[in-house]
Amino acid sequence: MSMLHYTGHLSPEDIKRMKKNDAGTIWFLIVLGIGLILMTALADGQTGPMLASAVVSGPAIANPEHMARVKDIASIEGIRDNQLVGYGLVVGLAGTGDSQQTTFPIQTLAAMLLRMGVSVPATSIRSQNLAGVFVSATLPPFARPGTKLDITVSSAGDAHSLEGGLLLMAPLYGTDGKIYAQAQGALVVGGYSVNANGSSKSVNHPTVGRIPYGAMVERGLAMDITDRDRFSILLNDADFKSAEAMAAAINLDLGRPAARAFDSRRVDLYVKGGEDVPELLARVEAVEVPVFPRARVIVNERTGTVVIGGTVVLQPVSILHGGLSVNVVTDFQVSQPGPFSSGTTQTTPVTKIDAKDKPVSRIELKQGATVDDLVRSLQAIGASARDVISILQAMKSAGALEAEIEVL
Repeated sequence: MSMLHYTGHLSPEDIKRMKKNDAGTIWFLIVLGIGLILMTALADGQTGPMLASAVVSGPAIANPEHMARVKDIASIEGIRDNQLVGYGLVVGLAGTGDSQQTTFPIQTLAAMLLRMGVSVPATSIRSQNLAGVFVSATLPPFARPGTKLDITVSSAGDAHSLEGGLLLMAPLYGTDGKIYAQAQGALVVGGYSVNANGSSKSVNHPTVGRIPYGAMVERGLAMDITDRDRFSILLNDADFKSAEAMAAAINLDLGRPAARAFDSRRVDLYVKGGEDVPELLARVEAVEVPVFPRARVIVNERTGTVVIGGTVVLQPVSILHGGLSVNVVTDFQVSQPGPFSSGTTQTTPVTKIDAKDKPVSRIELKQGATVDDLVRSLQAIGASARDVISILQAMKSAGALEAEIEVL
């Protein structure tokens, strides 16, 4: 590289110094160019994986309601609990068992004694220290012989309390009529009942008790999952958006297209050849997915309970609520005849009707009103649970309540 300089007026020392400075400038420009080239290469290297990640993950789901694990919102088809039920006898009650009018506990006791070599007619047995009960339990998946289960014992007759009782060995049956477990043990009752001289006092529900680890599995449920090439994941609440989000989250976590949404409740999971199935299912159940629950309002008219979900959307509405109370009272007046007359005493009913119209209360919900605003407004006007149920049903009919009302 040649440098052109006008040096006619400079001394030899100045010319030498200028050439030295030009060489430093050239090296600075070379280093600066190399730095720019390296920065561009690094930027390209970081952008590539970012773009690749965006392509693999697909479009982001906007504003999911909340994140939940797969195991909390779904179950795997075929891997489920099974219900067991049986009949048994509780003995050792302190006079709080079934009365003589309940005959099946006495017949059960006579049959048990006969199997033990004791022949006693059922008609000769007089006892209130025993009770006939139903025993229920839940058999979990992959249960093996020797697994212990919690059981619930419920009185089937007219026993007053099962406190202090002992359940004798009772077989537990499945839906196929086969015995899967045997139950026996001392009951734990969370209440009591006391009767004396015609008076009684009860706390909680003394005719139902539990026996922790009171049953032992005798017959297991054989289930082989290692040779299966496909599993179906069933959502607890059917929803197409949640099913698609679950399939996308599973594929992203596994790094391959292993899951596919079949419908609004079912997501199919495919197993590769030679893959460890328990490890795969454990990994899938731990995947967190966005959940989009339906907007619901749960109403229990028997107890007056109203539960409003947080996803319920309210539209602007003006609510006028009043009430009409009618009170009918009937009094009976006795009319006596005059002295020494031939008249008779007569009873005459006198009916009074009192009707009161309560003043109308007004609630106005503006744009953007929340469920909390509705609850506060209803509390402010003193609305009862019955009033709230009527108002919610009217709002649903008017289109101001964007939710499903479920009546229990």
